[in-house]
Amino acid sequence: MIPELNQSGVLPPFIPEQGPTDPAGMAPYKTKITEFVSRYAHTPERRAILRGLLDYRRKLREIGICKGFQWLDGSFVENVEQNRGRPPADVDIVTFALRPTNDLEDWKSVVYGNPDLFLPGEAKQKYYCDAYFVDLNTHPIHVVSNTRYWFGLFSHQRESYLWKGMVEIAIECSDDEALEMLDRESDNA
Repeated sequence: MIPELNQSGVLPPFIPEQGPTDPAGMAPYKTKITEFVSRYAHTPERRAILRGLLDYRRKLREIGICKGFQWLDGSFVENVEQNRGRPPADVDIVTFALRPTNDLEDWKSVVYGNPDLFLPGEAKQKYYCDAYFVDLNTHPIHVVSNTRYWFGLFSHQRESYLWKGMVEIAIECSDDEALEMLDRESDNA
């Protein structure tokens, strides 16, 4: 469930009625891609970014990256149109996932063969995703360090340091249904 934006136009870092110590009421908020599309597909710019996100997720699954989740954040999940007077340019995303292969050379081939998925500049240009990857097959110390880094970065606005929430979506989710929803929304626009 994605909570409503707070008075600052951002997702709250936790649901006030539940408090900051209840894991069920704190960010990242677990949801499905269909709810994410339904919530954020209200402008042409946002629909283009969502199409890119769905393409990015599809390509990850095509190369075997299926077991994991993604944190989505940035101005895309804020009321950036009102707060900054502009549409979002992309969606910030960190994919936490297991490799499709345990062979390190095979994994290197996957990464080098798909720069549009693993190089943030290329992912942003092709999919409108400021995308990063955390390999859950690495040592737990590295996973914890990466998680700390990304949570710290995503839980605050860069300019104002305002504390905010983010969204979490499983990689294997109802993307086909989300794409249909997006197509219907585009047809009705």
